[in-house]
Amino acid sequence: MRRLLIAANWKMHKVKAEAQQFAVEFLPRVAAVEKVDMVICPAFTGLSVMNSALAGSRVMLGAQNMYWEAQGAFTGEVSAAMLIDAGCRYVIIGHSERRHILGENNFMVHKKLAAALENGLKPILCVGETLQERENNLAMQVVQEQLQHALAGLDFEPEDVVIAYEPVWAIGTGINASYHDAQEMALFIRRGLAALSSEEAASKIRILYGGSVKADNIDKFLQQPDIDGALIGGASLEPASLAAMVGVGEHVK
Repeated sequence: MRRLLIAANWKMHKVKAEAQQFAVEFLPRVAAVEKVDMVICPAFTGLSVMNSALAGSRVMLGAQNMYWEAQGAFTGEVSAAMLIDAGCRYVIIGHSERRHILGENNFMVHKKLAAALENGLKPILCVGETLQERENNLAMQVVQEQLQHALAGLDFEPEDVVIAYEPVWAIGTGINASYHDAQEMALFIRRGLAALSSEEAASKIRILYGGSVKADNIDKFLQQPDIDGALIGGASLEPASLAAMVGVGEHVK
């Protein structure tokens, strides 16, 4: 049985004091949660303060990005070892905003994924199509290529990788995919993972949905058989909102 995972991606929000106050308000609301794994991914500047604030809780720390080299002359980049040193257990890799705004390609995503796994970080690999690609009936082809390029040649335990399906057209737009569309793609991803490894391994890998997920719609997504949680952006910035979504997960499956 795959445990649900609710991951918060704060993107470029919250200075340290705001992050710390979030923890003060959020942690008591989820203190009794037992069935849902929780990850918060603040900006790099908030990692240290959140690591301290989350100590002793069941909420884990994640980062929003990393570089594949261990060290060197890579101005502005952060290595896997640096993230682990800051207390991270998870890292988001290949988010559509990295791909489409900041120019990351499948080669770079693969290198980052390999480095994360090699160093013991659990990657949350993001895949998803643009609106034009979906309208041209290319959604599954695009997602399949993203999966194949990212995972090619990598050896990993299925519990150590999370896939997040985030249709680009639904991120931050207030428009979400239908529950049917999200489940259809999650099942397609699981079958693709089985082809890349084995059906047994694919059955253990958690697949999240992301894209304008909120407290009033998350339940229908979590009820889908191949959706094992959510990667949440804007709606994760308020403690009550994120706690409410975790609470839904605690009772859905």
